[in-house]
Amino acid sequence: MSAHHVPSPLMRESLVDKNLIAGTESPVRAILPNLNVIQIGGLSIMDRGKTALLPLLDEIVANQAKHQQVIGVGSGIRSRHILSVGLDLGLPTGALATLTAKDAAQNAYMVSCLLAQHGFVYLEAPFIVQLLPAMLAAARGAVFNGIPPYALWEHPPAVGKLPPNGSDAGSYLIGEAFGARKIILLKDVDGLYTADPKTNPDATFIPDISAADLIAMHLPTLPIEPVVLELLMRAKLAHSINIVNGLVPGNLTRALEGEPVGSVIHR
Repeated sequence: MSAHHVPSPLMRESLVDKNLIAGTESPVRAILPNLNVIQIGGLSIMDRGKTALLPLLDEIVANQAKHQQVIGVGSGIRSRHILSVGLDLGLPTGALATLTAKDAAQNAYMVSCLLAQHGFVYLEAPFIVQLLPAMLAAARGAVFNGIPPYALWEHPPAVGKLPPNGSDAGSYLIGEAFGARKIILLKDVDGLYTADPKTNPDATFIPDISAADLIAMHLPTLPIEPVVLELLMRAKLAHSINIVNGLVPGNLTRALEGEPVGSVIHR
């Protein structure tokens, strides 16, 4: 029997050719369009202990019947200590990324233990794509380590050596990969401001802004990782993120219901 060749525009072409790359633009299908990706900040929520975390988990459970959620969890103060030691030892960005992911994994495992009685399961980062749809069919929800598993393959930043892709980026990328309905980043601030509201009483609140406009403002500090703005500008499915104060009861519910709460950054 002779071989049958399936015609393909990619055959015998360089996959780094700019014209070929441009020709691959086409509609993208959302895999889990009803999914809501919720990111719990490590430093802003987890490190505050049970007074901050437990009421938030109760709110997540209360919304799960109506709003399908997966929970990404970030690293906290322990990462800052280990990054400081790693920098002092001269470790490269990839090694630092491997280390900080351990802290986020510990936080994610703690959250999964607290949610286990409500049917949530813990997923290791490398298996999210393969197992998340199946797990959500069998379980009520899932918890994952928000740090992207780049590890030694972490992209070096333009300035300094700190890994640019943290749990904000990881949670966003999960939302982009699955075509999530919403991506909600839970922090300890009400959203975006022109300056740090904790130190500057004249800071102005920003309820809605595009990623490009926010980059152009060159703000001295942001409540999210700057790399998320670059990812948003290249979004195919997840065209916005919502920054919400997770310490305020009811804020998550309002965000899931589509009410104006916190700040929205859109493509």
